[in-house]
Amino acid sequence: MNKLGSLLFGGSGGASPFADIGLLLLRVFAGFAMTTHGISKVPPSAKLVETVAGLGFPLPELFAWSAGLTELVGGALLVIGLFTRPAAALILFTMLVAAFSLHGGSPFSEQELALLYGSIAFAFMLVGPGRFSIDALLFKR
Repeated sequence: MNKLGSLLFGGSGGASPFADIGLLLLRVFAGFAMTTHGISKVPPSAKLVETVAGLGFPLPELFAWSAGLTELVGGALLVIGLFTRPAAALILFTMLVAAFSLHGGSPFSEQELALLYGSIAFAFMLVGPGRFSIDALLFKR
């Protein structure tokens, strides 16, 4: 596998089967929870598009679709462990926007969930999905 392929898909995760069970449980729960957030945003409501426009994004409808699809499809990809690192990268970006743009001036309690999901996504970017994933089957070391 070349360097880019290794960065995106290399490494299956935990060092032991128990660590991989932990990654599996975290990945499935976080991915499922993320899909529940995304399903309510696809298609984006007028209120979501207006909120995205208020953040200063150009083409707010496109960015609203992007956020919703990232949560819905990215969450589903996390659940099954397919293209985990790219999906996690997109989720991380979306959660950082939510935490620091949407809730930037809000108390920590309103930023907390986005930061938690972003942290989980960042961890999966670094570690990978674990051996109990489709990525591990497709992109063996």
